[in-house]
Amino acid sequence: MREPPKNRIALDAIKVWKITAAIYIGVLWLLIIAVGVLFYIFDFPFWIILTAAILNAINTYLFIFVIPELRWKKWKYEIFEQEIYIQHGILITTRTLVPMIRVQHVDTEQGPIMKKFKLASVTISTAATKHVIPALHEEDAANLRDGISSLARVEEDDV
Repeated sequence: MREPPKNRIALDAIKVWKITAAIYIGVLWLLIIAVGVLFYIFDFPFWIILTAAILNAINTYLFIFVIPELRWKKWKYEIFEQEIYIQHGILITTRTLVPMIRVQHVDTEQGPIMKKFKLASVTISTAATKHVIPALHEEDAANLRDGISSLARVEEDDV
């Protein structure tokens, strides 16, 4: 069996994931409050909105305070001459080997929250799917993109 990959994504990924989760959870809280006001106005049962609020409180705790740290601990990757090894997952660990010969192109992506923390994700495209290595420092992401691109080109020349 192969050794697990050694490279980790940036520690600031935790902050990015927490902020992103807070935005989504905030929208859910606003929706629950709006529906709660409607329930109050139209005299619907209060227990329904209370149940939704309790479930959203649990979601808030899990998705903002627990899952980002666990997710960061499990995200690892390594680049070899012949393949890219990616490992991630909290409950179910996914280990993916992407042969360099299958790589069609490599991109870096950066949203507004990631840009604030100077992070970028590397997307590796094959004919079948895309593989993402999230939240690397901008310079590391650019170097990784260029490195994978040159290794994939070398592989195509060998065929």
